Amino acid sequence: MAFALPSRAYDLQMLDRPADRGRDQGWVYGLPPGISSEQWPLDPVTGFPLMHGFTLLLPEDYRVHGEDIVAVSFFATAPDHNDGGAPDDPEIREAALARPAHPRLSRMTDILDYAYAALLLTQTEYDGAFATPPAPLALAMADRPRWLDVGGANAFFEAAAPYAKKMFAAPPRGDLTETRAIAIAPRASDPNAGKGPQDEHTRQNPPTGYQPYYYYAGGVPGRDNFRLHDWGKDHALNHLGGTMRPCQAVPEMSPFYIEFEEYFGGYNFGGGNAQLDFRDMKFDWACG
Repeated sequence: MAFALPSRAYDLQMLDRPADRGRDQGWVYGLPPGISSEQWPLDPVTGFPLMHGFTLLLPEDYRVHGEDIVAVSFFATAPDHNDGGAPDDPEIREAALARPAHPRLSRMTDILDYAYAALLLTQTEYDGAFATPPAPLALAMADRPRWLDVGGANAFFEAAAPYAKKMFAAPPRGDLTETRAIAIAPRASDPNAGKGPQDEHTRQNPPTGYQPYYYYAGGVPGRDNFRLHDWGKDHALNHLGGTMRPCQAVPEMSPFYIEFEEYFGGYNFGGGNAQLDFRDMKFDWACG
């Protein structure tokens, strides 16, 4: 299906207040909307439900799957289950993947074989009631993830580094429904809007015209010559489309992607950040 490329990118901000679906662009933490407990994806590594990270209401120019698909919910391995490499239990994996799936569920894995998932939502689903997390598989042997008892926001706050705690005026409520609102604003200047991120030295697809956020003075690589383009200095770390600032290599993705930090859902990315391509359903993260 052909779809026009977006002409702008958007900065995303996590606000220090609960979300209001009537005025906000979605929410971080909390619960996903409009699905049944049976459709909530289980972690094929542990047998527990994957943690809901965020649900983002997509602006119209990013509704690449058609005008009926208005939002995306992202699910991740719980941070207390992400510890150096995923063990594989075929029985747990088969049982988790055998459950009824949402018709627009996409599953992804990272370089450590941990699990992630994304759900594409209709307007009716986005407006729907919050889902209840399913019970873990009877086979599940891992420790119960903290977010299931106190909610993702409170669990993140408990373990967060001091700089991340400062984003909260007060500790979040210890409740599964506790959210933080997402605000959106078009970037004033981003030459990479509508261009798929890629590294010119490692790209596997035809060039998109994408350019990095930095350059080297005089064209000579080196720490002393490293400079930031003026057009990128005000870009927010969490954003929709446009210029990517990964902690390590640039993953090659479509223009329809979200880049986000650990606190934008409460993950364990080793102090780094992540990218979700919701057109091609690719996911990548790297340590800081």
